[in-house]
Amino acid sequence: MRLLIQRVKSASVEVDGKITGEIGKGLLVFLGVKDSDDGSEIPWLARKLVGLRIFEDENDKMNLSVEDVQGEILLVSQFTLYADCSKGRRPGFSDAAPPQKALEFYERFISELKKLDFAPQTGIFQAKMQVSLQNDGPVTMIVEK
Repeated sequence: MRLLIQRVKSASVEVDGKITGEIGKGLLVFLGVKDSDDGSEIPWLARKLVGLRIFEDENDKMNLSVEDVQGEILLVSQFTLYADCSKGRRPGFSDAAPPQKALEFYERFISELKKLDFAPQTGIFQAKMQVSLQNDGPVTMIVEK
């Protein structure tokens, strides 16, 4: 599984003209599921996300987590995180999990975040979404397991 994490001042996701998820200060997280993932990575990734110290403290050092700053999480499923662009000009997606598996793992990731006292805002799985954000920093990181 792969997380693309962006520290934001605000973010939202819209489907068919309606906002399905919206946060203030926190993390916009794109979640990609690989075909070979078995789900064992979910608890580790959820804990890593909540505990990752990427917010600045009073000394402008990245020492605080989303939990520490009482931030929010907006979670968006994104199979294109496993695009293979190494050959030709058209990306291949054979490494991405099929939709049924990706949906199951996406929902399990949401449940794991809830166990950690984070009820994430979300997009809609497989919908065409418009994501808006005000990146803070900018700070963008990839976490993978």
